[in-house]
Amino acid sequence: MNRNDPVLRTVPRAGDINANGHIFGGWVLSQMDIAGGIMAHRIAEGAVATVAIERMEFITPILLQDVISVYADVERRGRTSLAIRIDVLARRGREQQEIPVTSGLFTFVALDENHRPRPLPTLE
Repeated sequence: MNRNDPVLRTVPRAGDINANGHIFGGWVLSQMDIAGGIMAHRIAEGAVATVAIERMEFITPILLQDVISVYADVERRGRTSLAIRIDVLARRGREQQEIPVTSGLFTFVALDENHRPRPLPTLE
């Protein structure tokens, strides 16, 4: 993971808090899916769809004033699909310490104009 280049950086809002006072897991999951989709779209050079989420792990809660950075790296590349490891870190407190908060493996498939799987572009 290149910690210098997050795919996405965002800040949760008050409406994203769950009953425990932490950021709702679904909000985090959607940010991860957005970041993975951005990377997959670039690699596929076109439309992609999320087809699986594996080994999702919530390490520590996200707090309201955290700044969230989402990092993505291709872990596997198939004929039509990409498995992308997505890691989320929170910058927290006066020290702006980076804290790992969640990680997951998302699989995306490249789509043609009929929304059917298509081959990924060849590597050069």
